[in-house]
Amino acid sequence: MKNIILFDNEIRDLLLPFTFIRPVCLIRLGALTIKEKWERWLKGNASYITQDYLSEKYDITISERNFLINGSVLPTQEICSLINQMEDGEAMLLNGELIAAVLDRDQFNRLMYDDVEELTSFEAKDTPILKLNHIWDIFRLNDAAIRSDIELLTQGRKSQPAPPSNTIIGQGLIFIENGAKLEGATLNASQGPIYIGKNAEVMEGALIRGPFVLGENSVVKMGAKIYGPTSIGPDSVVGGEVKNVVILGNSNKGHEGYLGNSVIGEWCNLGADTNSSNLKNNWGEVKIWSYNTGTFEPSGQTKAGLFMGDYSMAGINSMFNTGTVVGVCCNIFGGDFLPKFIPSFSWGGKDNFSTYIPEKAYEAIERMMNAKGQTFEPQDRLLLLKIFEETAQFRPWENKEDGPRKFFKLFEARQ
Repeated sequence: MKNIILFDNEIRDLLLPFTFIRPVCLIRLGALTIKEKWERWLKGNASYITQDYLSEKYDITISERNFLINGSVLPTQEICSLINQMEDGEAMLLNGELIAAVLDRDQFNRLMYDDVEELTSFEAKDTPILKLNHIWDIFRLNDAAIRSDIELLTQGRKSQPAPPSNTIIGQGLIFIENGAKLEGATLNASQGPIYIGKNAEVMEGALIRGPFVLGENSVVKMGAKIYGPTSIGPDSVVGGEVKNVVILGNSNKGHEGYLGNSVIGEWCNLGADTNSSNLKNNWGEVKIWSYNTGTFEPSGQTKAGLFMGDYSMAGINSMFNTGTVVGVCCNIFGGDFLPKFIPSFSWGGKDNFSTYIPEKAYEAIERMMNAKGQTFEPQDRLLLLKIFEETAQFRPWENKEDGPRKFFKLFEARQ
């Protein structure tokens, strides 16, 4: 088995809020996380080089031969073929950025992961590379990721039959894992494959158009309308109308309401009739909050919806503007349009926000995790406390009497 080491670099900051609590390679798109993709493609076990505060949970394993891989890159047949041909001391670059290197133990110990001067390097100029550079790339690359992952997961295997109560449209692949339940649904694979994970359920009246992935133990509610490319991670619930969405896992959007061109982290909950705009009225380019620059930056995207960090909740009738970024551990409520950037550990709605005290956030997280049969570990509490401290700069209302109103007027002026 190959020893794979997946590393973070400066791209990590451009993928916040999803990289606050995880290395880049644990972002899910398609059916698998980037880590899971590399382990399957290269037939190895992966560990991490990541932020210091994450390294205790996500540590590194070094062996006599190490395959150092950029954690923001998705594996393809072409890239893996090149990597398998590389000798010790060789590095693959893309416009000067390290994509992959093969290092023996001594070489690894001598070199920092982003220092390739001592290596024999080559540019992968003529090789297509799929790579996350921005948060919107997660849904933008999801079509290609779904098709690749389904082919990888189903090669040489036979699907369980779809019960006769379902309506099947098109000749595309529909793969149903053991234990999955489908009754009275419409599955249209004419535009892309559909994958229903182990012990997942698609309830009656659901309308699904591929490419689509439903993760293990996840549920599509009655009457849901799902357009591909959409990926629902494990242990999640989805209902209402959804298009080109990635839910990383363990999250709920169980009711009516529209969600499009969006990414939802883990342990999130969207209340009934939560809606997100994914298109400006003038069809203009969407500007999206950048943690890197501290302002709203052009995205090059005409369609972009909601980017919600892990452990965040939105109450009934929440309304999200086009290209809204929500941080980690937010509790959002109220029926008016929300700001386009909501800092981590925010409590409230519109321009009336206060700080969501970590201990209160922990109580809500623990209840949600217990409901899904999981445990909120002390290590995760410490990670969130570190994030709480590091994101204080984005909550200027703290210790300021009129902070919230000034804060959101400032962001309105920047849009």
